[in-house]
Amino acid sequence: MTRLGTESAFEVLARAKAIEAAGGKVIHLEIGEPDFPTPDHIIEAAVEGLRAGKTHYVPAPGVPPLREAVAAFLERTGRMRATPDRVIVTPGAKPIMFFTILALCGEGDEVLYPDPGFPMYESITAFAGAVGVPVPLREGNDFRIDTDELESLITDRSKLLIINSPHNPCGSVLTEADCEAIADIALRHDLTVLSDEVYWAIRYGDQPHASVLDVDGMADRTILLDGWSKTFAMTGWRLGFGVFPPALVEPVTRLVINSVSCTSAFSQDAAMAALTGPWEPVERMVAEFRRRRDVIVAGLNDIPGITCVEPQGAFYVFPNITGTGLTSAALQSRLLTEAGVAALAGPAFGPYGEGFLRFSYANSVENIQAALEAIRAELGGGAAGRP
Repeated sequence: MTRLGTESAFEVLARAKAIEAAGGKVIHLEIGEPDFPTPDHIIEAAVEGLRAGKTHYVPAPGVPPLREAVAAFLERTGRMRATPDRVIVTPGAKPIMFFTILALCGEGDEVLYPDPGFPMYESITAFAGAVGVPVPLREGNDFRIDTDELESLITDRSKLLIINSPHNPCGSVLTEADCEAIADIALRHDLTVLSDEVYWAIRYGDQPHASVLDVDGMADRTILLDGWSKTFAMTGWRLGFGVFPPALVEPVTRLVINSVSCTSAFSQDAAMAALTGPWEPVERMVAEFRRRRDVIVAGLNDIPGITCVEPQGAFYVFPNITGTGLTSAALQSRLLTEAGVAALAGPAFGPYGEGFLRFSYANSVENIQAALEAIRAELGGGAAGRP
């Protein structure tokens, strides 16, 4: 158990709730979930499923109609062609990380993952007894993987490479050239790739979503990780899926059986409704996130001591706060207790996150503007703020 880490977002949320319970006010920019309601047609599908008696066990990898819907959705949206038998549905996307790492990696195997990056990559790797190898994401490279640096970190023990685009916490996206270079490295070094694309629909540039799965030969060595939480504002529904190379389908299905048995039956009706229903709610959500992104990026860049790269996807900014003279942890704590703004310190996402904070802009423009004003006031005594 000492190998398992946690998510600082939930720890900061608990501290913020304690402040609110004591009568204080907090603007929540720490938690990573869309603040939009799940669309009505999705909710209705779940209700209808419950009324139809879908309250019993179903096949461990997911009901066949949903696995077919996932495969059709991926092909329709231009992401990949996959047969339904390669799709495994899970209660949330995290099980896909767990099952992939447990199935592939043992003592001494090396797992490469982005740093800063989603903290569960490192945590699950350590839990499995494997060795984590952080791949630095640097601000000077727009928080994208430097493929030359990636290749320099590979050894004969390297087994799995985890990539994430659009990226949490940095909001960066991999380019087509990045994906081609990563695929070339994976093919030459016989690496399996776990491609975490849960934010794929939340992009702001004009370029189509780029994935290593676009490269010939990668489908047989890549696990696609995705789900419903971010795209359809369904975090509490706990619905995720993976698309696996054929050789991994049976072992991962066994892991499902040994852990969660299956994903709830009626929620799979909701999942199908999301994939086959209208896309307009997603478009409206992304348009609003773009509006909020523009507000928070401009506002942060206007605060002395803070600079912020414009994210190209997801709903996070990862500003550089070194100009304040404070560590990430010190500024995070000060903003929460003094300014009433909840954010996350960059090192919560790995050592290379020092000097940065993560703000989620899954909140209203009015609250974002109020948070920016509070941050400016807190740091108003100069670049370093109050002594």
